[in-house]
Amino acid sequence: MSISTTSATLKKEISSLHYISQGVGGDAHLEHIERVLNAGCNWVQLRMKNTPYEEVLETAYKAKIRCDEYNAQLIINDNVSIVQEVGAAGVHLGQHDMSTAEARKILGESKIIGATANTLEQCVDHLKNGVDYIGVGPLRFTSTKEKLSPLLGFAGYSNLLQSYKQNQHTVPLIAIGGITSSDFEKLKYCGVDGIAVSGLLAQPNPEEIIKQVFSLWQTH
Repeated sequence: MSISTTSATLKKEISSLHYISQGVGGDAHLEHIERVLNAGCNWVQLRMKNTPYEEVLETAYKAKIRCDEYNAQLIINDNVSIVQEVGAAGVHLGQHDMSTAEARKILGESKIIGATANTLEQCVDHLKNGVDYIGVGPLRFTSTKEKLSPLLGFAGYSNLLQSYKQNQHTVPLIAIGGITSSDFEKLKYCGVDGIAVSGLLAQPNPEEIIKQVFSLWQTH
């Protein structure tokens, strides 16, 4: 992992490549997680929307074991209770989930808290609440998101990043939403600190994609 960010007095490392799990049922999520970990990924977000709590919890326990074996971080989408129960590294919160301020109160300073944003104003709100990274997007349309925010495109990323860095904000911004491997260099040029992907790592050679990201952002 690569990018250092400070929440209170604790320094945390945020990877430049976030894998967002996919699949129908816990076994499929775990199969994909195992595959990307074996290919070199060091950051997994377990994202099981519209799934019973107990199934997510059971999958999270198993995912935590796998991530520990590969010295990778496990982030739970939406649910701080599961973060606490399985001892995951942290939580990622969408715009319609629990507030990042409330999550920090519950999880304390040691856990990683990431959040989704679509505008500079939303980024600033998250920064006030002590997030460790912000997932900014979407770049383009993605079928994995039910309530899709306005598309940013490359121009949107460039404009947002320019304003963000002019205000000397240093919390990493991770691009998300419909990203393909041909977008990596353009997104790096826009100034993002990494990318989050799902189906992209389901391709035949995830190792090559992972190496490309780590090489481009000079990490790992």
